[in-house]
Amino acid sequence: MRLCALLAVALFLAGCGASASGSEKPSATAYPTWTHPPKMTINKGATYKATVETSDGAFTITLLPKLAPLAVNNFIFLAQHDFYKGVIFHRIIKNFMVQTGDPTGTGFGGPGYTFHDEKVTLPYASGTVAMANSGPNTNGSQFFIIASRQGYHLQPIYTIFGRVTSGMDTVYKIADTPVVQNPASNEVSEPAPGQEPSIKSVTIHESK
Repeated sequence: MRLCALLAVALFLAGCGASASGSEKPSATAYPTWTHPPKMTINKGATYKATVETSDGAFTITLLPKLAPLAVNNFIFLAQHDFYKGVIFHRIIKNFMVQTGDPTGTGFGGPGYTFHDEKVTLPYASGTVAMANSGPNTNGSQFFIIASRQGYHLQPIYTIFGRVTSGMDTVYKIADTPVVQNPASNEVSEPAPGQEPSIKSVTIHESK
């Protein structure tokens, strides 16, 4: 479940998770998972920013609750439960994007549930933060950041929920990580062993 990016260049599969049912109680795994998407708790009129500390430096994401309330609410919920702590950037494509959010580091992990897509009305400009998916309505915890200074043309099927407003030099540094080809696909690159950049923490800031 990798980033399903299209354009003639390549096709990638994106992260999702199991279908949602039951309660929000975490299940017993090596990392926290839930059986239901989180309840809506954000204030769509508030301003939310996320400081992402990584092994290569920090960057700040300004979240877009009016544009994508489901995705923003989900990201904040997972961040506040330390879901992203220690998670690597498992997919890196220089001059295109960096992808993270899978606690297994394989591209197939997720939070145990999925949630619906939200309409995309913005271009995938440099610094855009969007949900990775494996098909319609399969959003989970994985997301990617456009790391091309010219932006990138994608079909509008990846929910955009934020943009990097400071620290893009860190994102570009992550995108410059040495990579190897995934043996399962010549079109998929991942960090070389021992080179994996990772998320140390995600801190959410809310202002009215």
